[in-house]
Amino acid sequence: MTNTIKDVAKIANVSIATVSRILNAQGGYSEKTKFRVLKVIEELGYQPNAVARGLINKRTHTIGVLFPKLSSSLVTDLLDGIEKAANDNGSSVIVCHTESNGEKTMKYLQLLIEKRVDGIIFASEILKDEYYQFVTKAKVPMILLSTESYAYPVPFVKVNDYHAAYAAAKHLIDKGHTNIGMISGKKDDIIAGIPRIEGFKKALSDHGISLSPDNIVFSRGFNFPDGVEGLKKLIGQFPDVTAIFAASDEMAIGTLSAAYQLGIKVPEEISVIGYDNLNLAEMSIPPLTTVGQPLAKMGEAAAEMLFTIMETGETPESRIMPHKIIERMSVKERKE
Repeated sequence: MTNTIKDVAKIANVSIATVSRILNAQGGYSEKTKFRVLKVIEELGYQPNAVARGLINKRTHTIGVLFPKLSSSLVTDLLDGIEKAANDNGSSVIVCHTESNGEKTMKYLQLLIEKRVDGIIFASEILKDEYYQFVTKAKVPMILLSTESYAYPVPFVKVNDYHAAYAAAKHLIDKGHTNIGMISGKKDDIIAGIPRIEGFKKALSDHGISLSPDNIVFSRGFNFPDGVEGLKKLIGQFPDVTAIFAASDEMAIGTLSAAYQLGIKVPEEISVIGYDNLNLAEMSIPPLTTVGQPLAKMGEAAAEMLFTIMETGETPESRIMPHKIIERMSVKERKE
């Protein structure tokens, strides 16, 4: 038979309220009483019920995280940081896979609210009005990760995609390339599509490099197959290309694979730079030069911001995290 908080209180000769205060570190008891209660808890092997404790202190010590795709290495790195911060703050993490599906996203938000999570991290996709209104009505704090909202005042943690894409294109220009192409995600993606496209274009413009529609290929997403098909399409419409900025590392590795299939040597014939600095980037052949996002630190920062809201009730400022060029072996200096 499972022991209860009543059993602990009876054997320790204290009230149930005193046991509860000790379990939740709320004070109002002597060290002698605390020692006696903890000794009884240990002897009985009593495990406090998280839901019951949540009813007492209005906290369940769980946070929810929504990702559009769980198989991505990017998600793994972000989640490492989130779980570190959650563990440091005595909380657990519930991870939800939305597949960028509006109906599925709403179902998960409803589930998280029903589970009485203390807060929500919404990652890597657009915050729609229905999501925002639902979470706001439930009075659950929320942080955006690797995304931002222009419509709603929700704090976020992300890299400046425009500046990071500019840096990627400039790196290729500094290496002597002028025939530079881009394999992008969706043309109308306001999160990671448009800012990276515009940053790329601005870098070429600032350095007097001509740009035509043939320089950019648009894809359905940011995955390996998009990079494979993207290179084939880019070569077809821009055969003089000597350097490529791929808008994600998975796309860049797809580009490397397609180049191998086509007999194109990287970086001797075409240089490739990616975006993210996933673990896969240093495992590719050749190792991938990329724009590094501090993904684990971003996840940790988002979770810490969420705990700040929960502890203080104050809304923290959004954070733009630093990016940097990680030089490996997929970009070669071009000498005309």
